[in-house]
Amino acid sequence: MNILIANDDGIAANGIRVLSEELSKKHNVYVVAPDRERSAAGHSLTLHTPLRVEELDSGKNGAKRAWVTTGTPGDCVKIAINAILSKEEQPDIIISGINHGPNLGADILYSGTVSCAMEGAMLGYPSLAVSLATMRAEYDDFKFPASFVNSLLDKLQNFKFPPKCILNVNIPKLDANDIAGIAITELGRKIFTDDYEKRIDPRGQVYYWLAGQLNTEPVGANTDLAAIQNNMISITPVTYEMTRTDTIKDLDKILCSGNTCNWY
Repeated sequence: MNILIANDDGIAANGIRVLSEELSKKHNVYVVAPDRERSAAGHSLTLHTPLRVEELDSGKNGAKRAWVTTGTPGDCVKIAINAILSKEEQPDIIISGINHGPNLGADILYSGTVSCAMEGAMLGYPSLAVSLATMRAEYDDFKFPASFVNSLLDKLQNFKFPPKCILNVNIPKLDANDIAGIAITELGRKIFTDDYEKRIDPRGQVYYWLAGQLNTEPVGANTDLAAIQNNMISITPVTYEMTRTDTIKDLDKILCSGNTCNWY
């Protein structure tokens, strides 16, 4: 199977290195990643500056080929599919990650990791976003998550990804024996509260630091946040189809009653 791997932590991040090494044992792996960390970049694309791409030494971290770009996470997937990979190298699946840090709840809207996978779905490819749910991780901490992804790909052989849908996977930073299982979940609330800490720098100037507290969810909630709290791997199907279709008729009654929408 051909696999395209991208991320938002950058080409040198441990998560993408370990994932590439693990998946290359069974698959043809191609890597396109940013030249530096792009966390919380959201789903942005480079429009007004040149997008530079450099191919790295063949076989880097087990990949058949690897490139580094000056672009965003979304750029990585878009340019890989449309300009870099040959017809024979086009992926059967796109994997974003493994991210260093969780991507849970409504906070996925800010996530460059999830945006990589969403770009893949927008281009019509099955796509996964994979994150290790901790902010403190070393190279070896990504080995079990990478092994899990390899096994997950086998399980997904008979799964037909719905159009416009990705799977968002979050894995606790635990040994395999300490993980309580797998939960198929829905998105929870925001991970962090929106608290800003006001500080004064050494020159007496005011600045602000986003310092929100971690939200918790009820133990029995069927959400990704609750799953991680309960030491479970969370797998959430997520779509970028954002139209609230059940509201269209109600809004039409209010704004266009009597078949007249020219009240302006």
